[in-house]
Amino acid sequence: MSKQGLIIAVIAVTIGLFVLGASPLFVVDVTQNAIVVQLGAPVKNITEPGLYAKVPFIQEVTYFDKRLLDYDSDPQDVITQDKKTLLLDNFAKWRITDPLKVYQNFQSQRGALQRLHDIIYSELRVELGRHDLAEIVSTTRAELMKVVTQRSNEKASAYGIEIQDVRIKRADLPEQNEKAVFARMQAERERQAKQYRAEGAEEAQKIRSDAEKDREIILAQAYKEAEELRGEGDAKAFKVYADAYRQDPKFFEFTRSMEAYKKTFKDKSTLVMSPDSEFFRYLKQR
Repeated sequence: MSKQGLIIAVIAVTIGLFVLGASPLFVVDVTQNAIVVQLGAPVKNITEPGLYAKVPFIQEVTYFDKRLLDYDSDPQDVITQDKKTLLLDNFAKWRITDPLKVYQNFQSQRGALQRLHDIIYSELRVELGRHDLAEIVSTTRAELMKVVTQRSNEKASAYGIEIQDVRIKRADLPEQNEKAVFARMQAERERQAKQYRAEGAEEAQKIRSDAEKDREIILAQAYKEAEELRGEGDAKAFKVYADAYRQDPKFFEFTRSMEAYKKTFKDKSTLVMSPDSEFFRYLKQR
């Protein structure tokens, strides 16, 4: 074979190797770590970006992402301390800190993700099982998530994984429980409404009773003052009459008789009396 033919053959073999994925060269990106594996055993841990070489067909490269990663699980059931079932949808932020440990335990990033799911779900079940539904959905959720994050990270660190944060996106009741829960909530609200109405009616009756009491006191006080004024007026009138009578008894009798006639004969009054009655004494005089 000529020299030119040998060169062509070498070039053809090299191209064939590239096409078959058996290139002796590989690139590690700035966002990646790489593990070079020879016959199933890791032989090199590459953490810096660049162009590297490997033995074709003997060595393989497994890549791991070094960036902060998202983990988003499917909704799963969790039972609370008060025996309520929650449909929990959670997510986490995590990263691979030791790709060699990850490879030794899981052989790939996908395997690490599955283990991550098991750890987080286990810690969520344990921690949420220690609290009531009301605490989980309202008062202590942030504290619970801190505890779950810490414990999950402690377990995951043994596999070369760091869990930075675990959060709950949604915590819903299963569909079969919603109607019963809503019915209980409605009954509780109706009970509270009846209690408020009863308390309002009691308070209204108390206000009316107080108002009626005040009214009676005011009327009694007014009646007392009116009687006192009337008594004072009568006393003054009697005094005036007495003084007038002492000054001129006949004129006083005449004036009183005229007032009696005026009151008696008003509105077409009819009297049946004897003409000799003392009542007509001044009418008979000329």
